[in-house]
Amino acid sequence: MTNPAPSSVTSSSSGLAPNVAGALSYVLGIITGVIFLVIEKENRFVRFHAAQSIAVTLVLVLVSIGVSIVSSVLAFVPILGWIAILLLSLALSVGTFVLWVLLMWRAYQGREWQVPFAADLARKLMG
Repeated sequence: MTNPAPSSVTSSSSGLAPNVAGALSYVLGIITGVIFLVIEKENRFVRFHAAQSIAVTLVLVLVSIGVSIVSSVLAFVPILGWIAILLLSLALSVGTFVLWVLLMWRAYQGREWQVPFAADLARKLMG
């Protein structure tokens, strides 16, 4: 028999189990991240995942803007440019979906998986 994760032992201000609240922080990105960051006052695990949800969303918006700029330039290259745009868009979409599912799964498991760049921003958001 394994011991429960430390985050599942303590309570959450939302009334949910901390692992569930942490996973739900990612469901709608910045929206649920802000909601759980405002609601949760004490549980560091839930606050971390809520803040990381906000940070990941912001980083992905910046990456998406960068891909849009590159796509605008590549649009002038016949055929090869369009193929590159398609591949960039597909990679960003699939990568975002995989990251989203992975973050929710790790939070549900009671783990604090830190996304590079976003985790540092999340720590600053937590205060």
